[in-house]
Amino acid sequence: MIDTEGDCAEWHFPAEANAVRTARHAVRDTLRAWQLDHVIGDVTVLLVSELVTNSLRYASGPIGVRLVRTRPDGTLPGAPAGAGVGVDSPARGPGLLVEVSDPLPDKPTERPAGPDDEGGRGLQLVACSARRWGTRAGHDGKTVWFELALPGE
Repeated sequence: MIDTEGDCAEWHFPAEANAVRTARHAVRDTLRAWQLDHVIGDVTVLLVSELVTNSLRYASGPIGVRLVRTRPDGTLPGAPAGAGVGVDSPARGPGLLVEVSDPLPDKPTERPAGPDDEGGRGLQLVACSARRWGTRAGHDGKTVWFELALPGE
């Protein structure tokens, strides 16, 4: 884990079956240390689990997970005031930015899931639960990110 000034935690997991469980535990432990587990712990762990599962299913390389507590003005720690997180404008209020990266350059696509389908709900859950979400290309793959609102400070 990499920890920057207490506002950022980052991990890299091998693309192995236990990556989802390990990511869930790492995220839960960090949220507990930040005293956010009771506020957004369950939804954060669920969404990370879904996105890491997608990475395992479609990519074949290391999976990165990053948590960043955003400032009350919605900007990242260390960024100039008014700078956006993942889109053109900053979010309103404090939040938790979560990023899941993998080496596959293809952006994920939402697909409808029937009542008996065992997959296809991960991005729908992200879209319904997050304040905002998106994807961005990187040098070696892509990042799917989402942001959850935190109570105001």
